[in-house]
Amino acid sequence: MGKTYEGGVPLAEVVRSEFVEGVHRGSVVVLDATGATVAGAGDVTSPIFPRSASKPMQAIGMLRAGLTLTEPADVALVAASHAGEEFHLERVAALLRGAGLDDSALHCPPDLPFGEDARTAVLRAGGGPTRIQMNCSGKHSGMLLTCLAAGWPLDRYWRPEHPLQQALRAAVEEFTGEEAAAVGVDGCGAPVLAVSLTGLAEAFRRLVEAEPGTVERRVADAMRAYPELVGGTQADDTRLMRGVPGLLAKVGAEGVFAAAVPGVGAVALKIDDGAVRARMPVLVSALRRLGVDAPVLTEYAEVPQLGGGLPVGAVRAVW
Repeated sequence: MGKTYEGGVPLAEVVRSEFVEGVHRGSVVVLDATGATVAGAGDVTSPIFPRSASKPMQAIGMLRAGLTLTEPADVALVAASHAGEEFHLERVAALLRGAGLDDSALHCPPDLPFGEDARTAVLRAGGGPTRIQMNCSGKHSGMLLTCLAAGWPLDRYWRPEHPLQQALRAAVEEFTGEEAAAVGVDGCGAPVLAVSLTGLAEAFRRLVEAEPGTVERRVADAMRAYPELVGGTQADDTRLMRGVPGLLAKVGAEGVFAAAVPGVGAVALKIDDGAVRARMPVLVSALRRLGVDAPVLTEYAEVPQLGGGLPVGAVRAVW
């Protein structure tokens, strides 16, 4: 693409006691069911790192390369940024165990669970960081199993030049319709590819519009059937997929979110300062421009701001 992300425009404001005390800038794009852009703000054509919002495309790459998973729940886990709840950890451990591996084979760094409740439970029990608790351990387990299936070496499976990562890059570039503008190192140590928000939204649109029986449809269906495995019992993308029929959603670090509804369209956004509190009100505004509505969207339309323990304002979309 040859461009640098220029930054966004005001998308959300922080209101306290009827006084605007802060503004979150960012970019957002809305595509209809045909892929045409129907709304947008900020810079939606320059490359950004989608971070974990790329995981559905990476899962497609793994399955195409030979990864064999009989359970849709395991497909969802490979595309997950899980909260580290017990049911997540048990399933990741089972994947590794079935391949004759344990968490020492994972390259993702030791971490505490991403979910607050799970993290607190580990600390209260006297536990500490482990690789399997890291929110990308499902993806890394899938990468290891893909290497075994394809006959590729496990050594340095996370390196961009490894045949595994080349296959995953091909999938990301195919579904976004863009050549990666840059290759970075994600928080889990695996490569992350820079594409535009428009490309990211297009990828999600293609997943939900895919024909039954295709690999991409298999990934989309698995994520929507097992949203708790994709995030966690309290995760934003999990709750959205539970609350909006047919919706596919995936969060990414640094304020990224992508979602799509079959026959309706897709959205992708980035909050420039990475603020989680601004992400959901903007996403709700974008989905409503496509005519999508549900009680869960009303819950997310504003994020309450407290004073003395009571609501005195909110973070709300201004776009």
